[in-house]
Amino acid sequence: MNGLLQQWVSEQAERNPDGISVVMGQERRTYAQLEDSANRLARMLQELGCRRGDRVCLLVPKSISAVLGILGTLKADAIYVPLDPSNPAPRLRKMIAACEPRCILAAGAVAPLLDEILPSDSPRAVPVGWLGAEKPAGIRFQAAFSLDDIGGYSGRLPPAQNTPQDAAYILFTSGSTGEPKGVVITHSNVMRFLDWALRHFGICSSDRISAHPPLHFDLSVFDLFGTLAAGAQLHLVPPELNLLAAKLADFIRSAELTQWFSVPSILTFMAKFAVLRSNDFPAMKRLLWCGEVLPTPTLMYWMKRLPHVSFTNLYGPTEATIASS
Repeated sequence: MNGLLQQWVSEQAERNPDGISVVMGQERRTYAQLEDSANRLARMLQELGCRRGDRVCLLVPKSISAVLGILGTLKADAIYVPLDPSNPAPRLRKMIAACEPRCILAAGAVAPLLDEILPSDSPRAVPVGWLGAEKPAGIRFQAAFSLDDIGGYSGRLPPAQNTPQDAAYILFTSGSTGEPKGVVITHSNVMRFLDWALRHFGICSSDRISAHPPLHFDLSVFDLFGTLAAGAQLHLVPPELNLLAAKLADFIRSAELTQWFSVPSILTFMAKFAVLRSNDFPAMKRLLWCGEVLPTPTLMYWMKRLPHVSFTNLYGPTEATIASS
């Protein structure tokens, strides 16, 4: 291994091919399946012209397809740029123009949005790969391929040209000045953080880790690549549960999560509706939060009901790679 984020899935696929890598609802992928599909997608992206340093925008809701898109992009030596599908078209258009992507990967109910973002008279056509079973119909833009098409490509690992000093992803800030700014983070930046985090928290292959934040928020980087590095299971939390405190608690119980990582407002929301039981979530070992202030009464509520859990407050701006304190 030479220090590239995507190589963790290759290592786990060789070490434990039948181990579960990612879960969402009834859908799940083993490490071998995730590795094979990501390699095929990478080869298709390379055929579309993706090379070292190229950007690939992801306009995909949180899903196993989104995880596949991230890994396939990295395996093609490109840089992934996750975009929020709920953003208005003018803002997305600015972000896409700023990073000049070689390709856009899309899925879900974003086809009408893409019609706005990619007008038919665009001077430079950006190919769109559809990470769904079928290409959408009744729209102006033309999808270059769908997820079904990658089956015609080799599942062998493509050779990597990237180095640890190359960019892995670009995350756009909130744009409080009026213009969203793209923050470039390298493979080495993330590796250094995770090298500390995995040792500090003792994350291992038996862990079942939450993926609560959206993919355009850098907390998701810890969730995804921390899981892959440890050979653990990543459980994608459906976004609709954010408004259903009791069902969110049920999700944690049924998934038997050992690690939860989110912004504090979710913890406050669950405390407000008193959805925790005494000695709840017996499998959980650690609870982490980052991004906002956690009110002391909320922390006391959680600690009283989960005496077996360790609690850690992380903090750090996007530019400092997930957390710096």
